[in-house]
Amino acid sequence: MSLNCNEIDVILAELNLAGSFIQEIIQPSYDMLALMTYKTGSAKTIIICTAPGACRINETQKKITRNDRPLRFMELLNARIRGARIVQCEHLDHNRIIRFTLSHADETLLLFVRLWSSAANIILCDQSLTIIDALYRRPAKNEISGAPFALPDAPLLTAQELSRWQARTDDDSARAYAAAHPDAPPLTFNQKIDHWYSEYAQALSREALLARAEKWYTATMAKRRAALMHLKEKHASFEHAEQYRHQADLILSYAHEIVTGRTYVECTDYETGNRVRIMLDPQKDAPENARDYYDRYRKAARGRQDLAHDIALAETQLAALEKTYKALQQEQNPVRMEQLLRRATVPKQHLKKKQPGLLYQKAGWQILVGRTADENDELLRHHVRGSDWWLHTRDTPGGYVFIMHRPGKTVPLDILLDAGNLAVYHSKARKAATADLYYTQAKYLRRVKNGPKGLVIPSHEKNLTITLDRERLLRLDALHKEHETIGEIP
Repeated sequence: MSLNCNEIDVILAELNLAGSFIQEIIQPSYDMLALMTYKTGSAKTIIICTAPGACRINETQKKITRNDRPLRFMELLNARIRGARIVQCEHLDHNRIIRFTLSHADETLLLFVRLWSSAANIILCDQSLTIIDALYRRPAKNEISGAPFALPDAPLLTAQELSRWQARTDDDSARAYAAAHPDAPPLTFNQKIDHWYSEYAQALSREALLARAEKWYTATMAKRRAALMHLKEKHASFEHAEQYRHQADLILSYAHEIVTGRTYVECTDYETGNRVRIMLDPQKDAPENARDYYDRYRKAARGRQDLAHDIALAETQLAALEKTYKALQQEQNPVRMEQLLRRATVPKQHLKKKQPGLLYQKAGWQILVGRTADENDELLRHHVRGSDWWLHTRDTPGGYVFIMHRPGKTVPLDILLDAGNLAVYHSKARKAATADLYYTQAKYLRRVKNGPKGLVIPSHEKNLTITLDRERLLRLDALHKEHETIGEIP
C-alpha cells in the first residue's frame, strides 16, 4: 500500500532535510529514485518510489543498485541538481505532494514529488513553475517539458477523510512491522517504514516479478526447445552422407558399363555383396554422375558438421536460460530482480552495444571487428588506443580487426590467428580463402587527408598469410553468440 498523508508528515519531520546537500542521484528502475544527501555529520539515502500501490518516500539503509545503463531522468537531475542545497522540504496541504526547494549556484529550482497511486510522478520545475522535465512524461496531463505545472487548488482529501487519516497515529505499516517483530529494538518511523516495505511490500512485488519471470521462462524455453528439435531433425537427415560417397565410388567402379542416357545402374555392392540400384542423370556420363554424388556427400558432411556446432550452441543457450531463471528465483532484492528480468527480456535488436562491430572474448583477450567503413572509423576514433594491434588484408577491401592490448602481455599466436581469420573472413578475399595481411599497432596508422572515411596508411607493419580455418571460425562464432546470449547473467 502507498503512504498516507499523515505518514508522510511523520517521515519528513524525522528526515529534517532542510540544509542538506544532494550529493548524487541514482535511478535503479523506471519507477524509483534515490537521493544521496549530506548534512553536517549525517548522510542519508532517501528513496522515492512511484510504483502503483507502493508510493512512498523514506530513508533507507539498504544498498541502492544502479541500473545497467543511465536513465534519462537521472541524467537530467544529476546535471541540474547534483550539489544543490535543499532549502525547504514540505508536504503541501496534505495532498501527498512534496515540494523540494533547491538552491544551486544562482538558480532556484523546485522538485515536486506526487505520491498518488494512480498518478504518481516526480517533476522538476524552475522558479516560475515551468516544467523542466518529469519522470513520466504525460502529454495528456500537460506534464511535459516547457508546460506550466499546476498544483491542486484545494486539498484532495475531504475534512472527514483528513480526520480519519490523522486519527491513524499508529499507522498500518508500522503496526504490521511491530506485530511481526515484537522483540525488535526501538526504531525510528523511517526505519519501520523501510523494514515494512523491504519485508512485506517488496515481497508482494517479488511475487509479481517471479510470475513475470516464470511466464518469460516458459515462453522462451518452449521456443528454444522447438528450435533445438528442428536442428536435431535436420541433422538426422544428413546421417546418410557416407552413402552418397559410397554410391559415387560404385558409379566409378562400374563406369565401363554405364552408357550416357541411362536413368539408373544396377550393380553388386562390393562391401555387402547385394545388388543395388543407383539413380543417374541421363544427361551426364559416369564421371559427371559420380561427381554429383561426391558433391552431395560434401554438402551433407559439411551441413552435418555445421548443425552439430549449432546444436551444441543451442544446448549452451538452454543451459544459460536455466541459469538465468534460477538466479531470478534465488534473488531476494526486488530491485535487482527487476533489473535482471528487464535485461533478460529486452529484444536483442534493442540492446545497446558498447562498441560498433563485433566483439570476441577469448582467454582474457578482446578482438574487435569493424565490418563497414563507418564501423572502422568509429572504432579507430573512439574505441582503440595506440598500443592495440590492427590487422587488415593487403590490397583487398575489408574490415578492420583490432586486438586490444593487455599491459605486460604479448599477443599469443592463437589469438593472432583468430584475428587473422576474422580479417580475411570480413574482406573481399573471403572467396579466395587465402590472403596476405599486414598488422601493426594503432599508433602507427596515419589517416589519409581528404580520403574516404576510415582510410589509413600503416607503417612499421608486419606480414602474415592466412588460409581460412573453418573449425577456428566456427569456434569464434560460438564464442560471439555465447557472449551475446540474452538472459545470461554474469
